[in-house]
Amino acid sequence: MEEIKSPPGVFDILPDEKSDLWRNAHFWHYVEGVIRRMAKLYGFHEIRTPLFEKTELFKRSVGEGTDIVSKEMYTFQDKGDRSLTLRPEGTAPVIRAFIEHQLAQQAPLHKLYYIAPMFRYERSQAGRYRQHHQFGVEIIGSSAPEQDAEMIDLAYSICSFLGLKNLSVVINSIGTAESRQTYRAALKDFLKSQFEQLSPDSKGRFETNPLRILDSKDPRDKEVIAKAPSILNFLDEESEAHFEIVKQCLDALEIPYQVNPFLVRGLDYYNKTVFEITSGELGAQNSIAGGGRYDGLIKSLGGPDLPSTGFAMGIERILQTMIGQNISIPPSSKSLLFLIPMGEEACKVCYKIQHDLRSQGLSVQMDYSGKKLNKAMQYANQLGVTFVAVVGDQELQSQEVELKNMATGEKLKAPLLHLGRILLVDAQSDQFLQLWNTLSKPFEDPAQTEFFLSKLSHNIKQTQHLTSSIQKAMLDILRLVQNENVD
Repeated sequence: MEEIKSPPGVFDILPDEKSDLWRNAHFWHYVEGVIRRMAKLYGFHEIRTPLFEKTELFKRSVGEGTDIVSKEMYTFQDKGDRSLTLRPEGTAPVIRAFIEHQLAQQAPLHKLYYIAPMFRYERSQAGRYRQHHQFGVEIIGSSAPEQDAEMIDLAYSICSFLGLKNLSVVINSIGTAESRQTYRAALKDFLKSQFEQLSPDSKGRFETNPLRILDSKDPRDKEVIAKAPSILNFLDEESEAHFEIVKQCLDALEIPYQVNPFLVRGLDYYNKTVFEITSGELGAQNSIAGGGRYDGLIKSLGGPDLPSTGFAMGIERILQTMIGQNISIPPSSKSLLFLIPMGEEACKVCYKIQHDLRSQGLSVQMDYSGKKLNKAMQYANQLGVTFVAVVGDQELQSQEVELKNMATGEKLKAPLLHLGRILLVDAQSDQFLQLWNTLSKPFEDPAQTEFFLSKLSHNIKQTQHLTSSIQKAMLDILRLVQNENVD
């Protein structure tokens, strides 16, 4: 029988992948963990939408003239004869959910993020897959240029925290719909005389979406585009002022950037600020993150007229860049304890110990195989556990086990009754030492000292209040008991 393999353009993420490290599940957990922590620091909340949406959503938002809609979408008719599409990008579904659930009535500003798979029928190559994963953010309700800069700051900070090198931040303003229309006419006039030098794809875009020609990677198009008029010369006053503030904010944050007047992004809904972060490690497909402002999208989909901005970041591309730049990733956390029971009664006791320790937040495993001790020890070593405890009749009788540190060979006697406390201290020792080092550093200025003393004073008052409340409650209980005895 023929072996069934995965379809072209997709891949599996495996627990212990060695050949293609970017497909190692631990690497994914690490990157996604960093992303979630950073998103939380910037005040974002997670949103999850379905894998598929009505096809009309993407036609109206992304644009029928785009490659995504015209060539790349996975579209199908369901059993109810509805046209549905696997989501090719994340913004439109989030906006659909925002409108459908009337989130605008809940708060004036919404900062949303997602980590989700997207689907596009594209030629498979490094960093580009038919199912790929994106981290994306959408900020709804703010027209401030500072919000655009904060969005770029988040994307750049994530890349920097992960250790990515050779990053290039490219920004541009594509103005309002009106100023773009004026520029579109000027661009078409310029391209008419260069039409025969354009690539076949760009010739096809000349009438439907000429601005997309500026985004072409084809060398023939690049040569023509280099002489094209700049969209920055066609900006209205509002867009120009908006863009200046974005640049000032990035300067203040010391984020290096370049202005590229030919950066337009590939989706129809963008206006004003657009940006892209690239790395040279991925060749032609070198974009790690990109996005911009899309103030008219919500209204065009039937919602309120609210300003919005956002970006998406390819997780596969981040991982492949990290691997290409030999960036080290912290090792995965291993189980703290591996129990090896020797005999039926020990197995029952270990089974209960394992459950109790897990309920205390400790990672524990045990051997169910019943193999010889040396085989069980080899397996524990393979798992990379911190401690091993062999439990037999003697340990059951003494209610004490010997914890063997697998890294150092050091052995420690531990009472079964206090095993959880001992392991908990070991598991949290690094965190405690880090906190102690922070607290033990001398204060650098009077403001720090004043803050610490005020915090300490507040905690003392809280403790005194709590003690007083407990004392009052105990006196009340005592009086009740005395009254019952009298009765």
